[in-house]
Amino acid sequence: MAELSFATVEIAFALIWLACRVAAWLRQGRVEWRREAVLLLMYVNLAVIIRFTFFPFSLVDGRVQPLVFDLATAFPPRINLEPLVRLSDYGYKSDKLINIIGNLGLFVPTGIILPIVYRRLDTFWKVVGAGFLISLAIEILQLPFTERVTDIDDLILNVAGVIVGYAIFALARAIRSRRTPARHRASGARLSGTRR
Repeated sequence: MAELSFATVEIAFALIWLACRVAAWLRQGRVEWRREAVLLLMYVNLAVIIRFTFFPFSLVDGRVQPLVFDLATAFPPRINLEPLVRLSDYGYKSDKLINIIGNLGLFVPTGIILPIVYRRLDTFWKVVGAGFLISLAIEILQLPFTERVTDIDDLILNVAGVIVGYAIFALARAIRSRRTPARHRASGARLSGTRR
């Protein structure tokens, strides 16, 4: 049996992120600090997702429970492939709401951050596809760990969260693009007035 603490997993994620960024810097031959500052949004987003998907709210003696890998209990893995069936398998309505709102809310920032950070993700379907792949990777990574369940409902709710996030991003972009031409017209009018 092996245990992974929250700190160990987050340090490993930070080192993997740093290694990827160093590889990108070496390939580009330079470091774009403004770009790195924006990319920190994605890093924080993923770190928070890792925290709450692998280390849920349950505390023991005031500490976050570690991830446990035990061959005796890890296989066969716990997988739910029936969509929207097990959402009601909670003893209390509050637990059901926490699961639904948590899985949705956790990925709303992803839908906002992806198109900001990655210019190639410039359409609804690209952002939803990227969000789906992130959620799927997390569900697959949970397979070998005791007490974690790979659940299609989580995938559905996560993608729904990405859609909500992208809708917020698209709305903000539309409002901004409407205000920008109005500002240009106003500044143009002021300039033409001063030229007279």
